[in-house]
Amino acid sequence: MTEPMTMIALAGFGLAGLGLALLAALKGWQGWLELKRMELTVAAGQPAERPHGGAGDLIEMADLRERIRKLESIAACVDL
Repeated sequence: MTEPMTMIALAGFGLAGLGLALLAALKGWQGWLELKRMELTVAAGQPAERPHGGAGDLIEMADLRERIRKLESIAACVDL
């Protein structure tokens, strides 16, 4: 290759590398902003949005119902 072509190729590769690094930095910055946004909503007393898990949520609800039933029976002085 000639000297000008080599310099143009190096500049192009450098520019492409810089673009990829900036893209990764932008993605990290957006993730950090989303984290801070979630922290602010939790600090304000609003529950954080979570995706619904389906079966996991059903199991958790059944466990909570069982605990409530046990606490109600204890409050009514009934032995299980």
